[in-house]
Amino acid sequence: MALNHRHVHEGLRIFKHSLKRKLKGHRRYPGDANKICSQIVRDCWNGRFFQASAGHFSQFYCRDFGWCADSLIKLGYEKEVEKTLDYALDIFRKSRKITTTITPSGKAVDIFSYSPDSLAFILRTLALLKSKRLAWKYESFLNDEIRKFSGIIEESGLVTKNRYFSSMKDYSKRKSSCYDNVMAFIANESLKKISTLENPLKNFDFKKIIRQNFWTGQYFLDDLSGKDHISGDANIFPFWAGAFGSKKMIKSAVAKIQEEKLDFPLPLKYTCENVKTKMNFQEIFVKNYEQNTIWAHMGPMFIEVVSKINRAKAKEYLKGYKRVIEDYGNFLEAFNSKLQPYKTPFYHSDEGMLWASMYLNLAKNQKI
Repeated sequence: MALNHRHVHEGLRIFKHSLKRKLKGHRRYPGDANKICSQIVRDCWNGRFFQASAGHFSQFYCRDFGWCADSLIKLGYEKEVEKTLDYALDIFRKSRKITTTITPSGKAVDIFSYSPDSLAFILRTLALLKSKRLAWKYESFLNDEIRKFSGIIEESGLVTKNRYFSSMKDYSKRKSSCYDNVMAFIANESLKKISTLENPLKNFDFKKIIRQNFWTGQYFLDDLSGKDHISGDANIFPFWAGAFGSKKMIKSAVAKIQEEKLDFPLPLKYTCENVKTKMNFQEIFVKNYEQNTIWAHMGPMFIEVVSKINRAKAKEYLKGYKRVIEDYGNFLEAFNSKLQPYKTPFYHSDEGMLWASMYLNLAKNQKI
């Protein structure tokens, strides 16, 4: 993908903020983990929309917002979630496309290319809100985007293997990833709940398609490249999204994650250290950023999945997050194997992540 001036501007803005964090350290919020996370969520709300973070990712991200929308609504932020969705859809409609990101200056851009999860999480959030007003307001535009999305689905019902998508793990080059196919499931399930919108996906049985093509009998494959390594996101999202609820399947997938130590010392890594996946050239500036680094967005999702089969183990994982949040006085983006903030000469882990809302909702449910 050719970089344009907006990508360069965003890259420089993030690098500048990241350098500042490296030199001065991150902000420390007072209080216990719940108070810290509550303050972060409030700081991520800027009056117009929920930012992906109160740090350098101060823009709108479809996926981050979509991951957190359910938790935010349950935490009492339903009006702010609806206002955020309205804000984003207004900009997307003017830009004539739904992109992964809206910059702080209000420009719709894809990082790095079209991503199936952008529309999927917009639709999922719209379905969660049950907002007929927004469905009607953006009906024509959303139908155009739904038709565009259906264009990446092959006759088999699989996401095409002939394109690389930005998606989760922006830097990776995957062939019809499990995650992207789960996005097709999410889009379809969401459209079933939004009667005013077209649904060209309605004749596909995405559960069956995903199970037949990705489930090995023990875990879900990362993609259809022929590689058989264990991937964190591939073994969270089919369950987190509600495509599969079998406790036998969950136990097996979680056991494989634990075998590979993707949950150690804190969940969760994409892959273990001896697995090398195909990445974009930009990854040289952020080595292992989306490989064996510990990611704090997947942690709460993994814990939510684990809670379906072992509440005691889920609570143990959550207490690990509680300790790290209180140690740093913040909800940080990513960590190395020593539970230190991820950093390279060009980048430093972001802070004040909106993902703190997922921790808060889990802590509420687990009574921590």
